[in-house]
Amino acid sequence: MVSRRGSSGGPDPVALIEIDLYGDLMIAASSAVEERLSFDRIDEVLRVRRGGTGVEAAEPDG
Repeated sequence: MVSRRGSSGGPDPVALIEIDLYGDLMIAASSAVEERLSFDRIDEVLRVRRGGTGVEAAEPDG
């Protein structure tokens, strides 16, 4: 379990999300044919949308 510093315990939801996203990137990188993931592929894995006004995260899956 990941805990917040100075908290009474319990998981840190932000840290857990970051760990999950990192795992998704590792899986994508290990299954990629190319040496490096493209920026577009990284955005796809992290569910990031690029629009005319900037970058925003897509809604998380279930």
